[in-house]
Amino acid sequence: MKVCIVGCGAVGSLFAANLAQLDDVEIWAYDLAQEHVDAINRDGLRLSGAGEVLGRPRATSDASELPECDFGIVATKAMHTSSAIATTAHAFTGGCVATVQNGLGNEEAIAEHVERVIRGTTFPAGKIVAPGQVQWDVKGDTTFGPFESRPAPAGEIVRLADACTRAGMPTKAVADARGPQWRKVIFNASTNPIGALTGLSHGRVCEDSALRSLVSSLVDEGKAVAAAQGIELDADPEELIDHAARPDVAYDHKASMLQDVEARRSTEIDYLNGGIVRFGDEHGVPTPHNRAIWALVRGLERSW
Repeated sequence: MKVCIVGCGAVGSLFAANLAQLDDVEIWAYDLAQEHVDAINRDGLRLSGAGEVLGRPRATSDASELPECDFGIVATKAMHTSSAIATTAHAFTGGCVATVQNGLGNEEAIAEHVERVIRGTTFPAGKIVAPGQVQWDVKGDTTFGPFESRPAPAGEIVRLADACTRAGMPTKAVADARGPQWRKVIFNASTNPIGALTGLSHGRVCEDSALRSLVSSLVDEGKAVAAAQGIELDADPEELIDHAARPDVAYDHKASMLQDVEARRSTEIDYLNGGIVRFGDEHGVPTPHNRAIWALVRGLERSW
């Protein structure tokens, strides 16, 4: 089996390094950060923290070097999905492509370029600390299912999920992956921007009663938008938020949006809170709290 990780940032690196441990899987990593690519090819891809792993995928910043692959796993920031899949689509003419990205709209962007798409959601998190080195902050499960308009075959979804699980990234194949996806979208949209605006880790956001109340208001709006689409969440985002705030889980974890703000990079706010607002407008569900947070983070980005 050949698998290409498209976007070898923190989350992509977790999949690349772990899957590279399997004897029956050949891993390619595509990323535009040349120093990261060079370090991976020279020294391997090292994970530390929640897991200690050294993987040796083949890394490249030149999409023309990618071979025909059975699977792609897109792990770029949501704003880069279209350009990344347009550049790499030739590697997946006979394969299936999964997204493990944050936000809404990634599957649709991938489906513009490939025929067989997997809707995916993943909870592991970390950050790149140096080229070729990733701090693994949070472990968690991954869910794969067919993207409705251009579904990958069920057997292929199971095959990819099995490889991820054997590699140490527990993954389930399900018939409808919208519930897990919306649970994470609501989780991220309710917590990440609050951390980004305040500079606080997940746990510190949750222990402030006023901020925790705001988080719940954002959750309630997200739940209402999901319900209006007939999507049944696989678990309550509130429970996930409280679980992640524990000292032994993600109390000190800086959400990816806070990491982006600290580095003055564009955030995924348009695909999180902005996505909830857009779906809310389509289905007649008011989302004033998500709309306000969306505007605040966009304003913060413009201040740079």
